[in-house]
Order: sequence, then C-alpha cells, then structure tokens
Amino acid sequence: MNGLNDAASWLNGFLWDYILIVVLLGCGLYFTVKSGFLQFTRLGDMGKLLFEKSTISSEGRRGISSFKAFTISTASRVGTGNLAGVATAISLGGPGAVFWMWVIALVGAASAFVESTLAQVYKIKDKDGFRGGPAYYMEKGLNARWMGIIFAIIISITFGLVFNSVQSNTISFALEGSFGWNRTIIGLILVVLTGLVIFGGVNRVAAVTSTVVPVMAVLYILLALFVLVTNLNLVPEMFGVIFSNAFGFTEVVSGGIGAAIMNGIKRGLFSNEAGMGSAPNAAATAAVTHPAKQGLIQTLGVFVDTLIICTATALIIIMSGEYLNGNDGIQLTQDALAFHVGDWASIFVSVAIFLFAFSSIVGNYYYGQTNIEFIKNSPLFLNLYRIVVMGMVYFGSVQSFSVVWNLADVSMATMALINLIAISLLSPIAFKVLNDYQKQRKQGIDPVFYKNSIPGLKNTECWDDGPVEK
Repeated sequence: MNGLNDAASWLNGFLWDYILIVVLLGCGLYFTVKSGFLQFTRLGDMGKLLFEKSTISSEGRRGISSFKAFTISTASRVGTGNLAGVATAISLGGPGAVFWMWVIALVGAASAFVESTLAQVYKIKDKDGFRGGPAYYMEKGLNARWMGIIFAIIISITFGLVFNSVQSNTISFALEGSFGWNRTIIGLILVVLTGLVIFGGVNRVAAVTSTVVPVMAVLYILLALFVLVTNLNLVPEMFGVIFSNAFGFTEVVSGGIGAAIMNGIKRGLFSNEAGMGSAPNAAATAAVTHPAKQGLIQTLGVFVDTLIICTATALIIIMSGEYLNGNDGIQLTQDALAFHVGDWASIFVSVAIFLFAFSSIVGNYYYGQTNIEFIKNSPLFLNLYRIVVMGMVYFGSVQSFSVVWNLADVSMATMALINLIAISLLSPIAFKVLNDYQKQRKQGIDPVFYKNSIPGLKNTECWDDGPVEK
C-alpha cells in the first residue's frame, strides 16, 4: 500500500502544481467575464428558483424538483470536505488557505453555471425522469462519444469508488475517536447501509438526501453561529489572521503562501466541486422550464457549501488555535469544537460527520450510476458496480488517511481537466441560453426554453420546438 500511496502522491503534486490550478482559475475568470458576473448579479434569482415546482411530463409524471436535484448535488458537496477537508487545508496550508477556498468558490461559481446549464440542455429521458451530465454533453454537444466514455469511466471511479472511500474513512476515524469503535465493524455497518439505499434507485436517493441534508446543515450552522456569537470579540482578529496568512510577508518568504494557495484551492474544489463535472449529473435530473434555472441553482450550491459551511468550520478551528498542535482531518475539527463548547462536541461531530458523509456516499453513488448507464445500460453491469461501490466503502473504512486523500486528489484532478476542456468548447451555447433566459426575465415572463431558441442547436431530445416568429 505504501507504493500506491507514493505513486499517487507524486502524480497528485504534478497535476496540481503545474496544470490544474491554472486551468481552474483561468476558466473560472473567463466564464465570469463572459457571463456578466452572473454569480453576483443573479443572486436574487437563485433563491427564488430553488423552490420552483417541477414540471409534469406528457405522460403525467412529475419530475425531480429543482430542490431535490439541488440536494443530491449538495449531498456530495456538503460532507467530508466541509469538516475534515477544511481542517486538512488549514493544517497543511495555514489559515491563509481559507482565503483561497473563498477565491475558488467565487470564481468557480461561473464554471458551475456553465456545466449545469449544459447538462440541462443535453439531458435525456429515462424511466425515472431525466439523466445527463458531462458524458452526455460531450457526446451530444461535441459529437465525441469517445470523450464521454472516458469521462464516464473516470467519474464512476472518482465518485462511486475513491470519494466514497474518503467519506467512509472519515466516518470510521470520527467514530473510533469518539467511541472507540472498531473501524472494521464500522466499515461492515456502512456497507450494509449503503447497499440498502443504492439498490433503491434515484428516487430513493433523492428522498434520503432531500430529508437529511437540510437538517444536518442547519444543525451544524447553528452550532457554528453559537461559537461565533460567544466569541464575537475574536472575529476581527480571526479574519486578520486569514488575510495576513494569505498575503503576509512571512508567508511569501517561507513559501507558505504557495502551501496556502495549493491546499485552499485543492480542498475548496473537493468541497464545492465547481467545474469538476460532478454536480451536472444531479442538475440534469431536474424538471425545469429553462436550463439556465438549474444552472443558477447549482451556482448557489457552490456559495452555500464554501462561503457558509466551510467558512463556519474554518472559523471554529482558527479561533480554537488547535491547528497549531499538529492534528489533522476530522480529529482537528473535533478538537476545535471541544475547545469551544466542551467534550460533548466530539460526539456531536461524530454524529454530524456520519450524516454528512453518508449522504455524500449516496450522492456520489448516483453520479456513478448515471455514467455507468451512459456506457452500457445493463442491469447486470449496474449491479456489479453497486457491489464494487460497497467494497470501496469498506476499503476506505480501514485504510490510512493519506492513502484515500492522495487517490482522491489524483482522480479529482483528472476528471476536472477533462470536464473543463469540454465546457470551454461548449460555453458559447451556455451563454446563449443565459441570454435567452435574461431576455425573457426582462419581459416579465417566466422563462421557457425551446430548442429553436438557439439557431443551429442540435441533439436536444428533451426540449420542444417553440413558436416560430413571423
């Protein structure tokens, strides 16, 4: 296992140091400018759209609502990245890493809009309603099924297998630390629970995540707010520490600013997934009247994840000073909360991380499922994949912290690079869709999209022809 870890660590460094950070920031800035800074100018729309009802198909079936599609993607976003991931960024990159998490969220939100809008444009119908994502817009938008198959394989491995091992790894360490439970037993329990959910189909996935995610997010944010309010006098100093570590002279001289940028962006991407190509798989399932609506909703998801939940965790850790004691991962978050509110907090974090991370396992699995079905729509093939998913949940439960995180960073970087290439090529379509949405909003009507709204648009099976202007 040491050889695997060493190889993953080397490849991880190469991809992130020399390629991915430049591509992530470059694409994000380009999309931000071309879209007219939509992540800031359309904030009001995002909140209103979140609670729109789903449309009803011609067969009389109601599709998955924007809110449920949002919670599937949030289930994957809101999890280990918000608790263990933030702690890892701070322990390796210092408090300044938090600033760079904010940067990648603010810039990357535009990438989230583009990829999720494209997923809606090129989605297809299935027995549960709709499905889609990067593999589908690569095939239909770029006429490159080969590229879609490569991406489908990588995302199925990244989310269904590698990322799920990260989630189960964090759960097992948290429960072992709080209750002394055996990690092998924890892994077996997680395997059983995962199997019960993933063999139930996407509707059960949506039902589980739409119930669990809002509750656990609110409870965690309330605790964070309590810590902040009771330490209000430390807030200015705390933000000062973040900014000074992000730009300070000492950090530049020592090379610490590089560590802050690297770990902030790396853990920020793991948490909010903007531009990675994962959230579009959930965005495609929503039944909305216009693709830009779901693009805006997924943009909101990036903000909720990083600017609210990740920041809450970061403030708790920095105010406690526990990051100076050499702890890492979920143990650091547990120690920080215990410092503020007492030892019971360690138990609270264990329960919270179980709920966050298990909902992430469910959301991650769906990303794999929809891409497995893209490669080959076979019940046997899908059931074999489900078994492998459960195997990786167990693998993560018993493996070391470094092995699962290094594997995650490599697979995440590979997946993001392929997706960013595709959405860069297809972005003109996303911006035309945005213009169509904004034009209708200015006219005071609820935007409805037709495939002939964009001249020359092809391979869109879920959007009807609209009225032709005379």
